Amino acid sequence: MTTPTTRISRTRALTTLGAMLVLCAASACAPRQVEVRTAPTQATQVSLQVNNNLAQAVNVYINLNGTDTFLRQVGANSSVTIPVQGFAPGSTVSLRAVTVDGGKTYSRANVVLSGTYVFPLP
Repeated sequence: MTTPTTRISRTRALTTLGAMLVLCAASACAPRQVEVRTAPTQATQVSLQVNNNLAQAVNVYINLNGTDTFLRQVGANSSVTIPVQGFAPGSTVSLRAVTVDGGKTYSRANVVLSGTYVFPLP
């Protein structure tokens, strides 16, 4: 058997619970402040255009501060544009192309990287 006092207590508890649920739902659906950013800017692209006029393929290297980095093998009688990643624009480098049989080496010293540098062979 329920007494009037118990009914009032339950009613108050349910009313309080309902009010809390409404407040929680309202705050969950409220507008939120968001931060919108753009993607980081891309570094300037530097590339090397190798025009291989030789009858055999060459391995192309770039040298910065005495360290050679292999870029790519370029086939005989072909032209390829090679993206030069990991080297800052404005860097002064040396370029080297070695025939796959190791018989000939073609070099360019003091090349300043900017845009697309053309490296003709021979």
